[in-house]
Amino acid sequence: MLFGVIYWRTKAFEMRRIAAFVSGEAIAVSQGSPDEIIWLVQTDAEHEYHDKYHNMTFSALFTPTGRLVAGDLQQLPPDLPIDGNPHQVALHRRGSDATPRPVIAVARRLPSGQVLVIARGVGVLNTLEEIVAGTLLLGVIPAIGPALAAGIWLNRKAQRRIKAVNQSIERIMQGAVHERLPVHGIADDFDQLADSVNRMLAEIERLIAEVQGVSDNIAHDLRTPLARVRTLLERGREKARTPADMAALVDRAIAGLDQAQAIITALLRIGEIEGGQRRAAFCRVELDEIAIAAGELYAPMAEEKRVQLIVDASSAAVVDGDRDLLIELVANLIDNAIKFAPEGGEVRLSVAHAPNGPVIRVGDNGPGIPVAERAAVVKRFYRLDKSRHVQGSGLGLSIVLAIVMLHDFDFIVTDASPGANPPGCLFEIRCVNANSGSVTLSPAPAKKRLKWPPHGWWRPRREADATAIGA
Repeated sequence: MLFGVIYWRTKAFEMRRIAAFVSGEAIAVSQGSPDEIIWLVQTDAEHEYHDKYHNMTFSALFTPTGRLVAGDLQQLPPDLPIDGNPHQVALHRRGSDATPRPVIAVARRLPSGQVLVIARGVGVLNTLEEIVAGTLLLGVIPAIGPALAAGIWLNRKAQRRIKAVNQSIERIMQGAVHERLPVHGIADDFDQLADSVNRMLAEIERLIAEVQGVSDNIAHDLRTPLARVRTLLERGREKARTPADMAALVDRAIAGLDQAQAIITALLRIGEIEGGQRRAAFCRVELDEIAIAAGELYAPMAEEKRVQLIVDASSAAVVDGDRDLLIELVANLIDNAIKFAPEGGEVRLSVAHAPNGPVIRVGDNGPGIPVAERAAVVKRFYRLDKSRHVQGSGLGLSIVLAIVMLHDFDFIVTDASPGANPPGCLFEIRCVNANSGSVTLSPAPAKKRLKWPPHGWWRPRREADATAIGA
């Protein structure tokens, strides 16, 4: 293509140059007297070069009837207009039987009625075409070899990398979940793709490990109540003698089954919330009403444990959310706080305003949560060693976390009374940008699930990471 453009531009330039030459020559010759014109025509015809290195010039003078007066043309070209403008035609040289030569010719009618024809051949263009074609061949032949060699080398290199990737994928499909695609460190498209797939595989491996851990925890937590029920039934079959004994036995068995059912219900609840199915029920919700409703619900439980439950809902605050889920969120936090507050202690629920939106706080004066374990308490079935004696399934905070992430809120865990002993625990739900109904969280790599600043609070990521965090 490059050589074609060069030839085309050169040919166009040469054609314009020849046309300008013959036009100027015709004008100059036509200015002379009749005798001078005849002499100039004859002189040009006698001193013309006849080789491939020169463009031949044709000169001829014809009578008004078309008879040759002087020059080296056999006849007046029938297809040449007599208008003084250059035209491309084919001419026969006088005394030659050769093939007509392509020329650029000008025909001018003189005042005497005679016709002056000046033409110039374009044979040099043929020579130029041969030079370009030859040079093209000389350039293409050595270029094809390296191009083919480079293509074959690149093709084989790509095939080797694809083969290595396929082998790694086969091993992964056979169960080698720790296998990763090879990365050569040259940052090309293959490496970028392999790096993306490796990050996906790492996330899949992490999720599989979490699923396995959750499955083990489910089996462990369900085995205990089911084994207790089985033991009760076996003993009751042997020792129950009266209907009262049998009724007591059945009540204890039902309580054990209820515990197992509560675990399953909580897990299904977490899955439903994490699936985002409840977003369709979002509406404008008043947080102070939610706080009052949750406080009234748990007031009897706090009174039974002789824990003072204080509800401060004097600040009117409105957010976009699911009312039932927000009540469940606050209720779980109150339930958790009452369980761990000491007898005669205090649990405080408040709704307040902050620069970025309303804030829900639930605090107690219990033992608190160590900084090192604050990320783990939201995992399913996780329980602190010092809370093993407290009845529960270890799923309450997991439900809270799922609801927080569904609403794009911030969830903060810190000490209620820093420096005190015991420090207590404070759960804070920040309803960020609640008035606008939208949340913008700072971006973070997918592998970073929880953010832990030095002062011990963290923020869950958006919906894309919600399931993984809750898992």
